[in-house]
Parts: sequence; C-alpha cells; structure tokens
Amino acid sequence: MPDMKVERAKTREPLRPGQAPRNSVGSNLDTALRADCSDRGDSATTYRSSKSEAIGGLGKCTVATEAMALLQAQHLSVEFRVQDGVIRAVDDVALHVDHNEVVGMVGETGCGKTITVHAIMRLIGHPGRVTSGKVVFKGRDLMQLSEAEMREVRGREIAMIFQKPMSSMNPVFTLGEQFSDVICLHQRISRREALRAAEKALQAVALPDTKAMLGRYPHELSGGQQQRAMIAMALSCGSQLLIADEPTTALDVSVQLQILKLIRSIMKETRMSTLIISHDMSVIGSVCDRIYVMYASRVVEHGPAKEIIECPRHPYVEGLIRSIPRFESCDSRLEHIRGEVPNPLELPTGCRFHPRCGHASPNCAQQMPALVEVGMEHFAACWQATGERGQV
Repeated sequence: MPDMKVERAKTREPLRPGQAPRNSVGSNLDTALRADCSDRGDSATTYRSSKSEAIGGLGKCTVATEAMALLQAQHLSVEFRVQDGVIRAVDDVALHVDHNEVVGMVGETGCGKTITVHAIMRLIGHPGRVTSGKVVFKGRDLMQLSEAEMREVRGREIAMIFQKPMSSMNPVFTLGEQFSDVICLHQRISRREALRAAEKALQAVALPDTKAMLGRYPHELSGGQQQRAMIAMALSCGSQLLIADEPTTALDVSVQLQILKLIRSIMKETRMSTLIISHDMSVIGSVCDRIYVMYASRVVEHGPAKEIIECPRHPYVEGLIRSIPRFESCDSRLEHIRGEVPNPLELPTGCRFHPRCGHASPNCAQQMPALVEVGMEHFAACWQATGERGQV
C-alpha cells in the first residue's frame, strides 16, 4: 500500500487512494494503527500490512460485474405520500454487490441511502411504497416473494445492522433472550443450543465474559459493546450478505477502528459480502472496494474506490472530498459545498446538483444527465464528466 502522505491544500488536488486528512476519521484510524504497531516495536512494513489487513486497503479494487452479483437492484424507486405532496426518496437507483466484496454507499443525510437498503429488505412502511424496480438476490427477485418467504431471507440470508443499536434492541429482554429468539427462528434448534451459538457469536466479536454478557440488558452495555452485540446477532445465522447502516456513527475514533477491523476480519473469515452505509467519505474510502455516491435520491457516481477518491468526476463527489478538514491548511478557511440540500418536495429540474455546482451550464438546469462510463467500471451522471478534463 502506498505511503499515506497528505497533499497540501494549496495544490487543490483530490486525495490519493487510501489518503485521509490528518484530523479526519480516516486519519485518526491511521494514527491509531501506527501507534499500535509502534507499541509492539513493529516496522513500517508491518504497519502497512496491518492497515491493509484491518481496513482492506484501496489496492484491492476488483470490480464486480452485474452478471456475477450476489445482490443486484435495478430501477429501484420509493416514494412517500405526505400532506404536502409526494417525496421521491429513491429515484431509479441501481446497484450490485458481488460475492466476498465490500461496497460502500455515501452521501449527505437525507439523500436516500437508508431508504434504499430498507427497500432492498422490504421494510418500507406506510406512507411509503416501492413504486418500481426489482431486487435480485441469488437469482430470486425479492420483490416477488411473499412476506413469509421474505422473513426467511431476513436474518438467515441477509443480515442488517441498523442505525443506533440501542434503539434496535428490546430494552426489557436480556441479550441471551434476544439472541436465542433470532437463532431459534432461523436455525430451528433448541433454546439451549441457541444460547451456546449466541455465546460463540459474542466470542467472535471479542466481547469479554460472554456468559455474563448474555444475562445483561442493552442499557448495561457501552456504545461499542452494543454495536459489537448487534454485529454478533447479525452474524449468528450465517448470512451471506451483511448490510451495515452507519455502523460507526456516534462512536469515538478508537472504537470506530475496532468496529471496522472487526467487520473486515469477519468478512475475510466467513467470505461474507458487505454493504456499508455512511455519510463519512473517509470511512467509506478506507474500507470499501467499490463506492456508490448518492445525492437527492439518485446515484450520481459509482465505481472502484480508488477511482472515486483519486479522480472524482462529479462536482458533488469532488466537493465531499475537498470538504474534509486538513491540519496542513490551518491558515485557510475550511472548504465546503455551497448552498443547501434541496427540498425533496421541490427538487430542481435537470441535474439536481446544478444550483450548488460551480461548473453548471444552461443544459444542466434543463436535462437530467444519465450515468455514463468515464473510466474502467467508473460511472458519473454529469454533463461535464465526458469532457477532456481529467476531473470536473
């Protein structure tokens, strides 16, 4: 993996693969790994090996083809009918996850990331509904399954870690009771066997004193322990796909490092595919093989993580990378994306980013750009992306 140096702000160049600003989450994860290796007297080579193993590195950019995909969503759209009108929360989204692959989905709050994965899991409730699209998992269209068949898929074949683990657990039942209910439902085993399986799952996520942990209530666990318990519950049934929705939100940097290393190591051992949702580009760029970037309910760019970070082709993606704080530029103002996220009830015509874009042309306000290939398996929805410039 290349040495991780940060370009000074005056160069105004996008971050290189694996690079993260020193006061960003990615940089702090990097610092923690360096300190860990230093404490053990390890060499720089060992550090690079440890980082690559811990967070996957960006050197591995094996691109999945849709024909090989474990999960494939096509033309997925979700709308919510509210008092003031119709909100198109997800608009014609397509994505795929290959076997043994980590895919990230990133974007600002409210862009449609969580609604997309809820639609995949068929968890959209009133007043929302999936208006179009299909979701193919292992050759079956999940949208065509009955609710009973879908319950067999959830947990057993596709596991999901929801935001805020405390709100995902029942506060009046112990971990042992909640684990055994899930395992008994999907594996058809006795409660005693389920408790033994739960203990093994907690051991796999490195929680201490697992027997005592099974007797505890969710509020008796720290934030990091709650997140580890949720990961253990998600993995307890041997699922082939893990969907992690903001798995590191509200955790301090050292715990974030532990959770990311844990997810990656478990994926390596079990060959489980993972779809990670986050608003933090440094986290997504550090751990994923491929990245989807969403803005205003649409995918605006996707491709190998290396390509997305090294050469973003959509102005919004470039803005996300430039807005990461850097210690090297303490004498300059923090860069930001001008304007505000549009009201979902009053989306702009044409490209939805054009009111905030410094490269917008009259055509951007009139026509919606389609995703076009701008590199090897690298797609962007921008009228300027196919120009001669290396980046927008």
